[in-house]
Amino acid sequence: MAKLILNRLSKSFETGGRPAVNDVSLTVREGGFLALLGPSGCGKTTVLRMIAGFEQPTDGSILLGERVLADASEMVAPEHRNMAMVFQSYALWPHMSVAENVGYPLKVRGISGEKRQRKVRESLAAVRLESYADRRPADLSGGQRQRVALARCLVTEPDVVLLDEPLANLDRHLRQEMEETFREFHARSGATMIYVTHDQAEAMALATDVAVMSEGRLLQVATPEEIYARPEGRLVGGLVGQGVILSLPSPHDDNRLLDWAAFQAMLARSGNGPTADVLVRPQDVEVAPEGLPANVLSVLFEGERYALRLALPDGQALRAFSRQPVKVGDQLSVVINSAWRL
Repeated sequence: MAKLILNRLSKSFETGGRPAVNDVSLTVREGGFLALLGPSGCGKTTVLRMIAGFEQPTDGSILLGERVLADASEMVAPEHRNMAMVFQSYALWPHMSVAENVGYPLKVRGISGEKRQRKVRESLAAVRLESYADRRPADLSGGQRQRVALARCLVTEPDVVLLDEPLANLDRHLRQEMEETFREFHARSGATMIYVTHDQAEAMALATDVAVMSEGRLLQVATPEEIYARPEGRLVGGLVGQGVILSLPSPHDDNRLLDWAAFQAMLARSGNGPTADVLVRPQDVEVAPEGLPANVLSVLFEGERYALRLALPDGQALRAFSRQPVKVGDQLSVVINSAWRL
């Protein structure tokens, strides 16, 4: 296996129109698990389709190690890339059994007999579906069908596995179960995996690296911890986490991680000068008597806590959590224990 490299990748579907993908460059490390995260229409699925060989780049190139897979003038056919793709719709043959679906890629490659049967058994065992080999897809649940699609990927021992919002059709319980299956699959296969999603929780739970996209452009690539704690710019800060972005007077220094003292110092400055965008997560907002006054605008009971939407004296919104019951219209005092200047 080798690194997958996207070099200034662009894709336009209309001459003169806005590119669906615009100048995207990134390196997916060998054996890594990259999540392409962004809202619908941001270009992440188009990137995936270019990697798979279903679309040709308008500009830039795709390399697997030193091998050029595609550029604006030529591209390697999908079947010659040693990649496997899991679709949102599963894409299983309804007239074939589970074992026949899993073994189909081997049949296409001319692998038959005991070798094919052994590989199919091993792949089904990896996703805990050995006892379902003779069933048809129609007899399976959504999560089981997704595991069949994963087994079909595993059977070919691909260098790269591409996943296009594979959990979008599953309920919350099944999504959590399948997240664990994906982690096991990644560890067992050793393949490089690229996972397209608009769900930040999925991206954070599964990926070793997260690439955030918006309007065809790549905004930031980092580990989930880095993306969450230190996002770059308003777009990434707004996409990742449940925080709010406040506009506050700029501080004197270049510190970006702000504690309560630094936050108070910003508030104390004159409001006529330059401003800074400051990201505040709800878990960093504490209800405390010595804090800022805030008015409760809405309350949502989440079982173990209450999720609050607050208004500061200048009208800016803030989110917080509370263990104690709170009512709309209540006046609270809040302390910002930590914030991040974008």
